[in-house]
Amino acid sequence: MPCDTCPAEVRKNAKEDVPASKTILNLAVSVGEILLQSGGEIYRVQETVSRILEAYGIQDYHVFVVTNGIFATVDEQQDDAGSMVRYVPIGEVNLEKVAKINQLSREICEKNCGAAEAYERLEQCKNAPGAENPALIFACGIGSAGFCYLLGGRPYDSMVSFFLGMMLEIFLLAAAKHHASRFIMNIVGSALVTMGSLALYGAGAGILSDKIIIGGIIPLVPGVALTTGIRDLFSGDYLSGSIRLIDALLTGMCIAIGVGAAIKLFQLSGGVMLR
Repeated sequence: MPCDTCPAEVRKNAKEDVPASKTILNLAVSVGEILLQSGGEIYRVQETVSRILEAYGIQDYHVFVVTNGIFATVDEQQDDAGSMVRYVPIGEVNLEKVAKINQLSREICEKNCGAAEAYERLEQCKNAPGAENPALIFACGIGSAGFCYLLGGRPYDSMVSFFLGMMLEIFLLAAAKHHASRFIMNIVGSALVTMGSLALYGAGAGILSDKIIIGGIIPLVPGVALTTGIRDLFSGDYLSGSIRLIDALLTGMCIAIGVGAAIKLFQLSGGVMLR
């Protein structure tokens, strides 16, 4: 239900069913957690947590956010002081959740969303189902085909890249169910795409294997992480920016290892040298 009472009066009046500072802190940190795990920028997460605390009348607070953690304290000089440390593992980018959380934080700051409603909507956002597997597989195929064509491939090459992209996504979904390491998934996934392309090339299919490989591994490329890391560095968040950049560089290294290993095996097994 909308909150029409000013935050200062709400905090003084226990009968208004507005939570204490620790509950508000938990709400703000939980909002920041989803935003951070879904690929939000560090400065955006820190600003969102701070604005939510202020919206509920908390003025004495400190918030510190890094790539995989949120640290926050409220009312340090009062009896109801609270602190919270939340570990946030690096997750997949989910712009839909980022948009929903941004909308929720705007409504909270405009005093159009009470704490109870905010918790309810936060839980709905947290448990919202993602895209269906068939849609993810098809989208990965379309992306691979599109990049293959943009980078110099022919329509025939794009068709091959389309099927290899779908094969890659099927592997990634299967590996994710078994909680496989992200590094192993990137190495094996890029190797599968490369071996599929080289197998067709060796069979005389007349394809441009390099264009197909590039298009097929594009879904693995950490473009968002790299861009966000550079932006964090320019914003002065050197620790968070460095963490994201290291993650992006390690992911790129894993992709290179997978592609290079597959090409080397192809050459050792009697395949021709790629040009």
